[in-house]
Amino acid sequence: MKTTELISSRRSVRTFSGEPLREEDAKRITDFAGTAENPYRLPITWLLLDAKEKGLSSPVISGESAYIAGRMKREEHAEEAFGYSFEKIVLFAQSLGVGTTWIAGTMDRSAFEKAAGLSEGEVMPCVSPLGYPAKKMSLRETLMRKGVRADSRLDFTELFFNGSFDRPLTPGKAGGLQPVLEAVRLAPSAVNKQPWRIVVLGNRAHFYKKTGKADASGEWDIQRIDMGIALCHFELAALESGYSVDFSVDDPGLAPDGGVRYIATFAFNKDRS
Repeated sequence: MKTTELISSRRSVRTFSGEPLREEDAKRITDFAGTAENPYRLPITWLLLDAKEKGLSSPVISGESAYIAGRMKREEHAEEAFGYSFEKIVLFAQSLGVGTTWIAGTMDRSAFEKAAGLSEGEVMPCVSPLGYPAKKMSLRETLMRKGVRADSRLDFTELFFNGSFDRPLTPGKAGGLQPVLEAVRLAPSAVNKQPWRIVVLGNRAHFYKKTGKADASGEWDIQRIDMGIALCHFELAALESGYSVDFSVDDPGLAPDGGVRYIATFAFNKDRS
């Protein structure tokens, strides 16, 4: 299945069948996680945790048998790097028929950090259960999805801009970049806030975060993790659409006063090879 198809078909899974994660799927996911790099080139250690053995659970999850967690040093761009690499793993799991959902707050964080062997100076922003989706969502899951309007996304013109923030970009004007931006539009985010905004200027896509409150712990900005997911979707979809991409962090100074904060840039060109 193509990356864009995985993106459009994936949903967060909170009700699992109870079937243990098959050994071959567990190995493929852990092997892939070891290759899940990010454009910031920050190292992340990924761990597959047995839920029963480690006594791990979440009040919003049922029927899971395992969790995947990542730990990394607390440093600049750690959130974006984590979100980017973790989303790669999430999409790979989707390709195997393994369900996932991002969990940051609805867990016993101390238990998960202990199970992951977190040391001083490290962070473990999120985890995800791994398992096979149940045939039917629980009532709790159904209500949660309705509460955050999980199946809805902001309009294309609210997220993407043509040259400056006062010129919304329509799908028709996006040309060959339209499916790439649509893949970004469909990205998951914490409580579905969709904080990414992109200004397309020439052959560059400048990513901005709509400013909001950081994670309540004060240890990281959860929306920067969401920005990492958006960056991942852009690059994977661009490569699939025949573009070559180059990543940089070089603020072009396009942001109006307040409201958004620059994150990163992808230069994109049609690959003629």
